[in-house]
Amino acid sequence: MLQQFNEKNRDLIVNINGKLVHRDQAGVSPFDSAVQGGDAVWEGLRLYNGRIFKLIEHLDRLRSSALALAFAEIPTHEAIIQEIQRTLAANNMVDGVHIRLTLTRGVKYTSGMDPRLNVSGPTLIVLAEFKEPVYDKAGITLITSSIRRFPPDCLDPKIHHANLIQSILAKIEANAAGADDALMLDVRGFVAETNATHVFIVHRGELLTSHDTACPEGITRSTVLDLCRANGIVCREKDLSLTELYRASEVFCTGTLGELAPVVKVDGRTIGNGAPGPVTARLSTLFRELTEREGSRVAG
Repeated sequence: MLQQFNEKNRDLIVNINGKLVHRDQAGVSPFDSAVQGGDAVWEGLRLYNGRIFKLIEHLDRLRSSALALAFAEIPTHEAIIQEIQRTLAANNMVDGVHIRLTLTRGVKYTSGMDPRLNVSGPTLIVLAEFKEPVYDKAGITLITSSIRRFPPDCLDPKIHHANLIQSILAKIEANAAGADDALMLDVRGFVAETNATHVFIVHRGELLTSHDTACPEGITRSTVLDLCRANGIVCREKDLSLTELYRASEVFCTGTLGELAPVVKVDGRTIGNGAPGPVTARLSTLFRELTEREGSRVAG
C-alpha cells in the first residue's frame, strides 16, 4: 500500500503563510516550532467536486487542538478557508484532491521548546495534492503493533497534534511484517485504532467500534455512526479485544485519506470470507452518496 507519485502533482503550488510557491521552492524556517519540536496541529480534508466534506468540523477540531496547546494566535475559519481557496485556484483543483492543513505555533528567535521563545506565529501551511483514497477497496491487511496508544492522562488524543512518532513506529512494524497498516492497542490491551485510521467490526449483525479514549475524535468515524443511526444499522461503542476482531464477520477502517477501507486479514487471521462484506459495502455506498451532495463549496 505504498503511495505512488502522481505526475499531476509535479508542479504543485504550496501555500505557506499566504505565500504561494512551487513545491520545490517551498520551505519553513529551521526555527519554526514544527521543526523544533513537532509543535503543530493538523487536519486532512478531501475535496469532492468543488466541495470540502465536513470542512467546518475539521476547522473546529483544528482550533480545538490549537487551544489545547495554548497557541497565542489562531487564524479564523474564514482566513483559513480563504487560503484554501487560493491554493486550490492556483493548482486548478476541483475534484480528487486531499488537503493537508498544518498550523504550527510559529517561529522562535532561538532553538528550544519554551513557547516564550516564539517571536512570530502561527505558521499556516496548505498542501493540496491530487490524491484518490489510498486504500485498496478489495481489502487491506493489518498486524498488531507493539506500540501502544497513549491514554488521556499521558497525552490527550483529542489534541490532533503533528508529533506522529507513535504512528510512524507502528507503521515501520507493519512494513516489516508485509502488512498494509498496524493495529494499535491502548495500555489496557483493547483496540484503539490503526496507525492512521479508526476501526469498526461487524459481529452477529451489529456494528461495533472502540471508544475514543485512546484515539482522536474521528470525523469520518462520527459520520459512519451518524449514517448507521439514520439508516437503521445497529451500532455502538465498546472496548474491543483482539479476539473480537479475529472472530468478526467484517472489519473496516475509516479516515479522510482512505474513506472506508475493508480489512480482510488481521495478524494472519482471515476476516469473514476474506472479502469486503455487505455492511461495509452498504456504508461505503451511503458515505459516497453523502459526499456527493454535502460539503462546503470552495472551488469550481
